[in-house]
Amino acid sequence: MLSLALSTHPGPAIAVTIVAVLLGAGVGLDPWRLVLLGLAFLFDQASVGLSNDWIDAERDAAVGRQDKPVALGWIAARTVRSAAFACAAAAILLTIPLGIWATVAHAVFIGSAWAYNAGLKSSAFSVLPYLVSFGLLPLVVTLSLEQPAIAAPWAIGLGSLLGAAAHFANVLPDLDDDRITGVRGLPHRLGRPVTGITTYLLLAAAAVLALLGPGGRIGALQWIGFAITGVIAVTGIVLTLSRPPGRLLFQLIIAATLIDVAMLLVAGQRLLA
Repeated sequence: MLSLALSTHPGPAIAVTIVAVLLGAGVGLDPWRLVLLGLAFLFDQASVGLSNDWIDAERDAAVGRQDKPVALGWIAARTVRSAAFACAAAAILLTIPLGIWATVAHAVFIGSAWAYNAGLKSSAFSVLPYLVSFGLLPLVVTLSLEQPAIAAPWAIGLGSLLGAAAHFANVLPDLDDDRITGVRGLPHRLGRPVTGITTYLLLAAAAVLALLGPGGRIGALQWIGFAITGVIAVTGIVLTLSRPPGRLLFQLIIAATLIDVAMLLVAGQRLLA
């Protein structure tokens, strides 16, 4: 069971689930809807992680990945495959009580993420599933309201920007291993320095959208988040240009992403169009 749990990529899965639940609380979802939304996203993200480990089993074994139970031989790929499909089905079934439009949006979210694992990760369009899925996240949340509503365009755009940044940040540590196994997504084609710089520019753009998108009075916390993100972006770009990308750069990217997410969360009802 531990090997199966680790194959879900629990860190990112829990992080995305928490963001969805906090957004749901911010727009005023009823408690039972909030619970279903959280469970649906937890199974959704588990299915994405499991499908990644199942599809990439041979590649991961070839480069000796030590963080993948399938590659280490701790669990069979077919077991992970079956669990991936079961979790995807559970995610859709859990969304059905939240409404047809929330279910459709969530199905597209999952399908897009699976498309990345199934082959788009090796194409010049590797960023597309991240743009689509993370852009849909606020929409799944607002469509889950008792009276379904469309998420504000700025919130959808912010989700897409953070998704693109997450893609580049995710791939950065694995660029060399990916090349060995024939994976050539957009970050691989751009190269490590350009990928790092692009990530920070995306995060800075997301911070601008999070600051100005909601409209109305801009609070002190939003200004502080924007300023910190700006400093991180400039620092990250300077470091990327002056030294080989390392763990510090990845940590800065994660910090900026968390701040942008926090700025999204404080919008509350302004998430609605």
